[in-house]
Formats: sequence, structure tokens, C-alpha cells
Amino acid sequence: MKTFCASILLFLGFSLLGQAQEKGDEEESKQINIVYGANFTKNEVEYPGASIFSKDDRQVQFEHQGADLWCDVAIYYQKDNRLEAIGNVILKQGDSVEMTSKKINYLGDVKLAKAWGNVVLTNSDMTLRTDTLRLDREKQEAFYQDNGTVIDSANTLTSKIGKYFMELKKYQFLDSVHIQNPKYTVDSEQLDYYQTSKNAYMYGPSTIVGETYKIYCERGFYDTKVESGYGIKNTRIDYNNRIIEGDSVYFNKVNEFASATNNITVTDTINNGIIRAHYAEVYKAKDSVFATRRAVSISVQERDSLYVHGDTLMVTGKPEERLLRAFRNAKFYKTDLSGKCDSIHSEQKTGITQLIKNPIIWNGANQMTGDSIHLKSNLETEKLDSLKVLENAFIISLDSVSMTGYNQAKGINLFGQFIENELKIIDLIQNTEVVYYMYNDDDELIGIDKTVCSKIRITMAENDIEDLTFYTDPDGDIFPEKDLPENSRILKGFVWRGDERILTKDDIFDEDDNNLELVIIKGIDNPIDIDAEEQQRSQNETDPINNIQPKNKVTDPKKSTSPKKVK
Repeated sequence: MKTFCASILLFLGFSLLGQAQEKGDEEESKQINIVYGANFTKNEVEYPGASIFSKDDRQVQFEHQGADLWCDVAIYYQKDNRLEAIGNVILKQGDSVEMTSKKINYLGDVKLAKAWGNVVLTNSDMTLRTDTLRLDREKQEAFYQDNGTVIDSANTLTSKIGKYFMELKKYQFLDSVHIQNPKYTVDSEQLDYYQTSKNAYMYGPSTIVGETYKIYCERGFYDTKVESGYGIKNTRIDYNNRIIEGDSVYFNKVNEFASATNNITVTDTINNGIIRAHYAEVYKAKDSVFATRRAVSISVQERDSLYVHGDTLMVTGKPEERLLRAFRNAKFYKTDLSGKCDSIHSEQKTGITQLIKNPIIWNGANQMTGDSIHLKSNLETEKLDSLKVLENAFIISLDSVSMTGYNQAKGINLFGQFIENELKIIDLIQNTEVVYYMYNDDDELIGIDKTVCSKIRITMAENDIEDLTFYTDPDGDIFPEKDLPENSRILKGFVWRGDERILTKDDIFDEDDNNLELVIIKGIDNPIDIDAEEQQRSQNETDPINNIQPKNKVTDPKKSTSPKKVK
């Protein structure tokens, strides 16, 4: 029994001795070590408990856990394991990081250095300059809050507050952030910047100004190497002669391309035109815009804008030669004039708008159809000038008094004349026919005029028929209502489409347009950090992407190529 107890006590004694020794080794490893002390003094009045070292022909040198420090004068508090280095201070960590300053306070227990006076932190391809810098060697982070400048191989970055994550080679800049490059500038409220990729992530109001563009956003990403990126909150790009706004806007300078998603507005600053949609692409070199998903083109005029919609819109050509094309289910609207067809082709240079395939237009309550319809604008005033309905021209309007009969006129072709954007004169040419309900001043039906001739001129007033004039051997009569059968009151080819009439600018959109489900824009709160995701992925050994062989590495001698690494 005594032997057993003695053995236990002996074991405990060795254990305690071992723990004490481990603790002592650990404490010793944390201790700041003197490498070269040169001249040694003490000054208990000003520096109680400190050892003071000053240089001779070489600087004082200390070492601590992989870092070396040189200075002219060192005040070393061994008991507290801290050091004050003064004069031409150099701190080196391995072969990659070097910091110089006028003074450094260093705490050995927490590996924290605070540097003052012309502080310069450098690594292989970056230089950071500030007046005061805190370097946390434990976390491998550096921090300043009194203005700093970072210079790398591509950019010069300045901010009031900055933090450098050395392992990630990432900067986090706060307050008055500015990037200066010969080709562009970036200004932001907050910006994260990766030293290796040169990628910038913007948080808060940010502006990028390049040689041929200007971008504003409140959340965004910018690849500074190739001048490409995106904004995902309150984004606007001033691009050539267009302004692009949307929930998410992508931009690439090399390809001269921009695209936008959700709640988009593209403004033509020269021609005073606007395109709205939920997806759009802008090609600068071709001076063109492609838009879809509830797309509408708005030609802004003084009092009466023109709205054009199609499943797809394309605007191409130089400012003075713009072409607008609306494809599939095309519709347009302006006050007192609207229409629809399969596609619309509008040419700025000639002022001609063509309605192609199954066209129909409404001038007030008057329905007009034909094989093709052309509208021409005055190039100087940009007001409507004339109208052509070619082949099988047909005009129909509901009799506004009886609300049962239909006024009709038809011919081979129709030519109309606008005055101050109002249709005033209509000429129907060749094989013309009319059915017209005639009333006296008391709105009492006089009779129904049914006439055939070679040409009819209709004079309009406030989008209603004011007068009819028949040319070249008119043949017809005014029939009492009871003497003209119902089937004789309808001309051949009659098709009434009043329920399709476009009465407001919102009527150009159908049910599918109004019930679109918009794409969810990711990263509205914070941009998607591509660099951070890649670093996290690369550190995950179970990620199958890491097992893909690097590019150009041949695993099978029979094969000359290998799978590309997926990023």
C-alpha cells in the first residue's frame, strides 16, 4: 500500500515538473530576444525597469518568433516582454513583409506592433504608407485610421481608414476611398481590394470614371486589370451617348459591352429616347441596344411621346441614322394614334415607320387595316406628317349615335395627311366603297350612304368624319334604314377589332408582360466576393474541383490535353 502511494506521488511529481517545464518553455518562446545590444544603459527615473540599448557602428537588433527588428535606440522591458524601438526602425517578418518607421512599440505576448512616423509596409509587390500603423502578427493584419496610401503594380489606393489581411493579401478600405490609375479612377465609401487579382468590391456610394465611361453604384464589383465589373444597387453607367440604369448592370470595356437586368432604363442622350425593359444589352462599337422582357421604346416629344413595344426591341446605328425594330407582338401608342402588328421598323434618317404583317392602327375611334402601313414624320419638327395604307385599305368606326352600325370606307390604297399631329385628310384610291350613317343636327338618322367610286376624300375634324367627297363616276345613294338590309350595310372584308384597341400606354403590354417574375439579384446587401469564395473553395479538400488536373498537365501519355481547371 505504501509502495503504491509512493508511486503515485512520484508520478504526480514528474507530471508537475513536466508541466512546469512546458510552461517555462512556452513563456521563453514568447520572450523578445536580444540579438545585438551594442551600447547598454539604464535610466530608472525616466524608464523604470527598462534596459536601454543604442547603436554603435550597427543598429540594435531584436528577434521574436520569426520577426527581426532593427533600430537606433531600444527601450526593452524584459519583465513586461515589450519593446520601444526609436529611430530608423525596421521590422522584417520572413522574406515577404518589411515595415519601416520612426518608432515602434512592440508587445511580445500578443505580437502586436504599433508604428509611428512615415510608416512604410512593403511586401513583394505592394507598398503601404501611413503615419500610424498597427501590425497584429498573431492575426496577420495591419490597420491604420489616419489616412494611408497603398501602391501596387497596377493602382494607387488611398483612404482614411484601412485594414490589410496579409494571408489573404486583401485590403479593406473605409472612408474616402480613392483608386488612381492612368486609365480610370474609383471613389467609394467602402471598398475591399485583393492584391493578387486586383479585384475591387464596393460597398456604399461608389463612382468609377474611365476614358469612355462613368459608373455609379452602391454595391458592386470591378476588375481593375481589364476594366470590367457590375453594379447591383442603384447602378448607372454613362456609356458613349447612352445612360444605362438598372437593378444589376454589367460592364466590359474590352468588349465594349454592357448588359442590365431588372427595372432597366436606357436613355439616348442625343435623340431624347428611352428604352425600358427587364433585360438589355448595349454594344458600343455597333452603337446598338437589344432589349426584351416587357421592353418599350419611348420617343420623348414635347407633348406627346411615342411608345413602342415588342417581345424584342433593337435600336441600332449612329445617332442621326438610328433604326428601331420591334419584333413579335409589336404595338405602339401615342395620343389619338395606336397600333399593332407582327413587327415594326422605324428609320430615323427617313422618318418612316413601317408596320409589317397583319397591321392595324386606331386614329381616335377609327380602325384602319391593310397589307402594310407606313407612318412618316417630319424630320425637322418630328411631328407626324403622313400615312400610307397599302393594299386592301379599310377604315371602320362604330356609329357613335346608334352604337350598333359601322361607318366604313375601303379601297386599294389609302393616303393620309397630318396637321399638327392630327389626321386631317384621308384619300382612298381605286375601287373605293363607303357605308356611312348620316344624321341631322338633332342626331336623327337621315339615311345610310352607300357609294362606289374611284376615289374618296374624307375630311376629318377631332378624329371624326366631317365631310365625304366622291370622285370619278360615283355610284350610290342614301338609303332609309329600313330599305337597306343588315347584310348590305357591311362591306366585303369587314373585320371589327374594337376590343383590341390600345387606349393607354399600358395597353401595349399583355398579360404575360405584366406577370413577369423578375430574376433574383444576388448580393444586394453585399457583392458576391468572388476572391473570397475561390479561397474558401481551394482550402476545402473535399471539393471535387480541387481534384481536376491543372491546365497543360498530361496524366495519360496517350493524350495530349487535359481537363481545364474550373474556376
